[in-house]
Amino acid sequence: MNQWKNFSKGFLKENPVFVLLLGMCPTLGVTSSAINGLGMGLATAFVLVMSNIVVSLVKGIIPEKVRIPSFIVIIAAFVTVVQLAMQAYLPALYKSLGLFIPLIVVNCIVLGRAEAFASKNNLVSSAIDGLGIGLGFSFALVLLGGIREILGSGKIFDITLYSENYVTLLFVLSPGAFIVLGYLIAVINRITKR
Repeated sequence: MNQWKNFSKGFLKENPVFVLLLGMCPTLGVTSSAINGLGMGLATAFVLVMSNIVVSLVKGIIPEKVRIPSFIVIIAAFVTVVQLAMQAYLPALYKSLGLFIPLIVVNCIVLGRAEAFASKNNLVSSAIDGLGIGLGFSFALVLLGGIREILGSGKIFDITLYSENYVTLLFVLSPGAFIVLGYLIAVINRITKR
């Protein structure tokens, strides 16, 4: 039962984006739309879960001196799987996310969870932790991308909500990411402090 507490931490209490402020590069870079946020979030969640599982299985046989490089190789293997699958089955999303997919390898969320949690816990706890943090990251990216898309283009998931005459283009540009993220962090801090 204690394992499921780790799952729920990733959404608000220890959300990688809103609370821990980790993974800011993909958070700000790909969230110009909700679909981009969802694609990046789910790709990262898959890598988190799978790398946590493998790290928890091999933690006893990896020498201390090569622990971090070994974790990076494990993470890179799953990122390659995601990259090839996305390139084959979701080419438009793959093209939209571009360089940010291979950069999952060095995402501090993934490496941090492998080092801080999976290397010290069993398979089930590590998988649940990866799923919780991964879905929390996905939630943050979809929320940020959705708000930016609604304000900047009047659409969400290609569904038109209002005319383009009333949009503020700033929100789909880079400065809009910082503005929306700042307000979301403030709201989440307000909610969690109560």
